[in-house]
Amino acid sequence: MAIEGPLRELSIHDVFQLLDLSRETGVVTVSSRVRQNRGSVYFEQGAIVHARIDSNPHPLGAVLLRAGKVTEADLQRAAGMQQRGDKRRLGEILVAIGSLSRRDLDRQVRLQIEEVVFEIMSWREGYFSFLEGPLTDIAAEATVRIPTGLLLLEATRRIDEWSRIAARVPHTGIVPVLAPANAEGSRLELLAAEWELLAVVNGERDLRAIGELLGRSEFDIARTAFGLESAGLIQLVDQSDAAGWTGDAGPDFESLLERAVTALEAGDVEGAEHWAKAARARFPDEPMALVVAGRAQLLSGRPAEAEQEFRRALKLDPLIMDAHRLLGDALVRLGRLAEAVDWWNRWLTLASHSEEHAEEARLVQDAVRSAGSLARFLEVARG
Repeated sequence: MAIEGPLRELSIHDVFQLLDLSRETGVVTVSSRVRQNRGSVYFEQGAIVHARIDSNPHPLGAVLLRAGKVTEADLQRAAGMQQRGDKRRLGEILVAIGSLSRRDLDRQVRLQIEEVVFEIMSWREGYFSFLEGPLTDIAAEATVRIPTGLLLLEATRRIDEWSRIAARVPHTGIVPVLAPANAEGSRLELLAAEWELLAVVNGERDLRAIGELLGRSEFDIARTAFGLESAGLIQLVDQSDAAGWTGDAGPDFESLLERAVTALEAGDVEGAEHWAKAARARFPDEPMALVVAGRAQLLSGRPAEAEQEFRRALKLDPLIMDAHRLLGDALVRLGRLAEAVDWWNRWLTLASHSEEHAEEARLVQDAVRSAGSLARFLEVARG
C-alpha cells in the first residue's frame, strides 16, 4: 500500500490509524514547508519502532546526559571504544560497560520516538507519504515497539492541551523575555525544565530555537513557557505581530490579507490565522480579516470559533457575501440546521444579483434542500 497527499485532506492521525489497523510495514514521511521541518515514522506490522525529525537532531548521548542517566566520562569512554573499532551502537556500549541499564536505554529511546510522533501529529499543514516495504535504514539505539493506538490516545490528549496553551502561545515563533523583577522578592519553586528554559531566555531566541537548543519538543517548550508566563516570570512577544506597528510602518491591509489567503490556500491554517490576526490588529474595521480567520477555523475543525468570526464580520458589513454563506457552513457543522438554511438563503438573495456566483448558487441551493429535509426528519423523529 502506498498513500500520499496533503494533511488538509487526510490528517496524520487518520494515516497512523489506517497503518495500525492494516498492520503495515514501511515509513511515513511528513514535511512542512511552513515549519521548514521534516520527520519520518517507521512502522513494523502496525507498531511504531522508530522516528526521527530534522528539528531535533540531538544524539542519544546528549539526551542521556541531560536526563542525568550517564556522565560525560561515560560518553567519552563509550565514544573511545567506537573509535577503536567497536561496531556496537553507543547505547549498547553504555549498557555493556554498566553505565546505563537496559531499561533506561529502552525508556529513553521510547521517549525520543514518542516526542517525534507527538510533534508530527500536531501539524495541520504539510504533505505526507507512506512507502511500504521492509525497514532497512533504521539507525535505532534499541529495539522498541510502541502500540500505535496508545500513542494516538496520548496525542489526542496533547492536542486538547495545545488548544488551552494556544491562547497565550499561538505558535513557537513567540519570543520569551524576562518579566520585570518582582519587588516582593518571593521565593521561586520551579521545576528543572522551567529553570532550564529560563536560563536560555535572552530576548532574541524564539521558542522554536530554544527547543532546538535544549533538545525538547515544541509541545514541551510551549507548555513550559505557558507555565512561566502564567506565573509572571516571562513575557511572550510576537515580534511579527502587526499590533506593534504604528503609523505607516508595516504592510498595508491588502498585503496582509494576501498573505493570509495564500497560507489558507496552501493548507497552512496556523499561518492563515496568524496573518489574519495581524491584519485585524492593524485594521480593526476591515471585515475580510475576520472572514479569513473564520475560514481557517472551519478548516481546522473549530466551527464555534468560526461562527463568532463571521458574525463579527457581518456587524462591520452586513452585506459581505462570503460571511453569509460561511456562517451557514459553520452552523450546519454545529448541528443548527434551521439557522444554517436561513443564512444560506440570505446569501442566495445577495448572489442572485451576480452572474459569477451562478455555479456556487446551485451548490448552495442543493445544500439548502438537503439541510431542510434533514431538519424536518429530525423534528419528526424527536416528536
